[in-house]
Amino acid sequence: MSAALEIKNLHANVGETHILKGIDLLIKQGEVHAMMGPNGSGKSTLAYTLAGHPAYEPTAGQVIFNGEDLLEMEADERARAGLFLAFQYPSAVPGVTLAKFLRQAINSKRKGENPEDAGIPIPMFRRVLKEKMDLLGIDHKFAGRYLNEGFSGGEKKRAEILQMATLEPKIAIMDETDSGLDIDALRVVSEGANRLKESYGMGMLVITHYHRILNYIKPDYVHIMLDGRIVESGGPELALVMEERGYDWIREKHGVAEEA
Repeated sequence: MSAALEIKNLHANVGETHILKGIDLLIKQGEVHAMMGPNGSGKSTLAYTLAGHPAYEPTAGQVIFNGEDLLEMEADERARAGLFLAFQYPSAVPGVTLAKFLRQAINSKRKGENPEDAGIPIPMFRRVLKEKMDLLGIDHKFAGRYLNEGFSGGEKKRAEILQMATLEPKIAIMDETDSGLDIDALRVVSEGANRLKESYGMGMLVITHYHRILNYIKPDYVHIMLDGRIVESGGPELALVMEERGYDWIREKHGVAEEA
């Protein structure tokens, strides 16, 4: 049975500020949903709330993932259950190679599933890592670099796609993955995401306020967020409408003032 992420009337605060004001969304494994909206509309708050960031506090509603209450899980439990968040600005980890980081991530996932697990044997890990890098067209030398240290924007996002390939999540949230990427880097990263969807049936929530990434990662559904709510939903054609008309007509239609 395929996994699903079902969000019901989700509200969330950051500090004293009420950001999410009733989100309803169903993402099934194998589906691609695009979440569009201007800066300040609540898109990244939704991503961090789902991932379990401690600064983002759910105040009402429910999130069901694989039939379980996601909001009752710690962040690491959500990851082990098959939820992945690709950050807009991934942090550098000096002194830790990408390969070592990925092996630790795999072992953490395995130990969560079986506390007696001794970890993935090194020869097996090397074979798996090479297979994933070949799938994504990534040079094997990339795994020996320190995680995100001195990486270009495209390299940081490519490293996150490699993490997704290694961990094989059921649902991946990509928070403004197109941020800071030139067209060539965007194409490479998008092709990697598409290969993972095709290979593993991964579901995706692609968060963006530009249409251009959706030229490469084709959504099944497009949602527009304003002022902490999803105000419009439709097919891929909705993204084209937003590209042509911008957000002002949506603000006017739903009586939402432009963010300061």
